[in-house]
Amino acid sequence: MAFNFQTFKTRALTAIIFVAVMLAGLLYNHWSFLVLFTVIHFGCWIEYQKLIGLIDPEYQTISSFHRNTIMLLGWSFLLFMTNDAYRIGRIPVHAIGWYGIMLFTIVFCLNEILLKKNLNVRALAYSAFGLVYISLSWGLMMSLRNDGMLFKGTSLFLDFGWAVPVGLIASIWINDTMQYLVGSFIGKTPFSKISPKKTWEGTIGGSFLCIVLAAFIPFFITKQFDVEIIGIATIAAVLGTLGDLLESKLKRMAGVKDSGQIMPGHGGFLDRFDSLLLATPFVWLFLKLIMG
Repeated sequence: MAFNFQTFKTRALTAIIFVAVMLAGLLYNHWSFLVLFTVIHFGCWIEYQKLIGLIDPEYQTISSFHRNTIMLLGWSFLLFMTNDAYRIGRIPVHAIGWYGIMLFTIVFCLNEILLKKNLNVRALAYSAFGLVYISLSWGLMMSLRNDGMLFKGTSLFLDFGWAVPVGLIASIWINDTMQYLVGSFIGKTPFSKISPKKTWEGTIGGSFLCIVLAAFIPFFITKQFDVEIIGIATIAAVLGTLGDLLESKLKRMAGVKDSGQIMPGHGGFLDRFDSLLLATPFVWLFLKLIMG
């Protein structure tokens, strides 16, 4: 295929802006992190509802009340997963999230289950899956951000909470890059009909290189292998790949190439964060339950 300079320029400019916005949100402070993932949360939900509507036209008939309340319920969970560093005056944000969960759960159930003549079970199931697929993941991302935040009383005085989320996102990006490079050079065997461009050689080779880099870069600095970093990179490589396939399956069922057009040349929110959506809960589980 002939090189298209205009397309390349559009994709490159979009990528630069995307990385700049991501780094600013991730690293500036804990509030910028919350704002960043609030935007990502609602962006993913809007695209998810659009995809499900294309997969099952009946979902397009849900009310705007259903559509918005389920998103606000998911966002309330995200707020609930913050810690005491997030306060508006004397009110902790996680308390606002807890009351939001109760409020939106009650009003949603009243409207969708008790007050409607016909119970649309399929629509409820699609929305429930969205809560698990999107809101649970971004809520657990906020929980990961809490680690490394040290307090004196209720005042935050040292903040390394960005380290695990940045490490996870970096592992996802490294894995995607390595899989692309290895697949471009030696990839021959198709990995899945869902994503025809992926190959077994690229997937296995790229994942292996991602894990090796995660193991040896810290080793060259500290002369020790870091089990936590290796675990995060391994989960990012395996579950990140499955997350990409899951979103590709949704798009294939919906008959679309991209989940959205928020980033010219790069698709939408789900296209950019599909790997992270699936990897985040398992990283959280690894760190909270296995590492202690």
